[in-house]
Amino acid sequence: MSFYNTQSRHKTQWSVTFKSEMNLEEYFARIGYKGSTEKQDLETLTDIFQHHIRAVPFENLSIHCGEKITLELEQVYNKIVRRKRGGWCMENNQLLSWVLKSLGYDTSFLGAYVFNPHQNAYATLMTHLVVKVVIDGKAYVVDGGFGVSYQMWQPMELVSGKDQPQAPGVFRFTEKNGVWYLEKMRRKQYIPNQSFSNSDLLEKKECRKVYMFSLEPRTVEDFRFQCTYLQTSPDSLFTKKSICALQTTDGFRALIGWTLTETTYNYKENMDLVEFVTLEDEEVEKTLKEKFNITLERKLVPINVKGSYTI
Repeated sequence: MSFYNTQSRHKTQWSVTFKSEMNLEEYFARIGYKGSTEKQDLETLTDIFQHHIRAVPFENLSIHCGEKITLELEQVYNKIVRRKRGGWCMENNQLLSWVLKSLGYDTSFLGAYVFNPHQNAYATLMTHLVVKVVIDGKAYVVDGGFGVSYQMWQPMELVSGKDQPQAPGVFRFTEKNGVWYLEKMRRKQYIPNQSFSNSDLLEKKECRKVYMFSLEPRTVEDFRFQCTYLQTSPDSLFTKKSICALQTTDGFRALIGWTLTETTYNYKENMDLVEFVTLEDEEVEKTLKEKFNITLERKLVPINVKGSYTI
C-alpha cells in the first residue's frame, strides 16, 4: 500500500493506492518454475505450461465439499496459488491467461463444446474455456484445464489436419466451415487389474473426439451461467463425479470418486500402463494429500455416478 498527497490552496488531500495482491513470483513458486521469462516465445510458454499442469490439478472438489466455484480472478488466484488447490477449465485457463498476458504474450479466450462419448454428441452448451496465444503470427491453443489423458502437454498449433504427437498421444485439429474440432488418438492400454478392464472410466475407442470451438473471441462473462449450471445441475457431469487429476512426468493420476488410477504413457512400445485401485473412505483424504498435494478445508463427499466420463 502506498500513500501520496496532493496540495491545494485550501487543503491537503490524501489518496490511497493498493498494490495488486497477485504477483507472478508467487505463482511461479507455486508451480515450481525457475526458468527465464525474458522471451515471449514458444519455448518459454511450453515450459511454464508444463510446470502448471504438473503442479495444479484439474479438479472439481469444491462442489463436493460445500464450496462455491467462482470466476473472479483474484479468488481463483487465491485458491490455486495460496491455498494450493486446483480447478476446472474456467479457473486453470483464466489464471494461465493472466500469467501469459502479464508476461507480454498476445492471448485471448475461446469457448468450446465438449464431446460426450456416451451420447456420441457434442454438448449444446459452451462450457469449456481455452486460451489462444499468438506468437510471431502463429496461433496456438493452450488448454491447462481438461485433465486426464485428454490433457495436452504442449501448446497446439492452430492448424487443420496436422498430426501433433505428444507424450499423451497424437492430437489433431480439423477445421470445417469455421468450426474447429479437436481429437486425440491414444495407444493401446495394459490393465494389470483385470477386474477394471470393463470399467466405464476406460475409453474404448482409440480415436476420441474431445471438443469443438470457433475462433470467436470470448470473455469470462460468457461463462457466468455455465459456471453456476455445472456446479448445481443434477444433469451436470461435475455434480455426478468428484474428480481430481494431475499430470506427472510420465503420465497422469486421477481420483474419480473412490477410484484411483495411475497411467504411465508408453510403458511399452505403443502401450500405456493403466493401474486401478479402489480406496476406502478413510483413504481418500490421505491420497489427495500424498498424490495430489491437496489439503481440503472442508469434508469431501466422494461421488461417482456411472457413465459420462472416461479417462
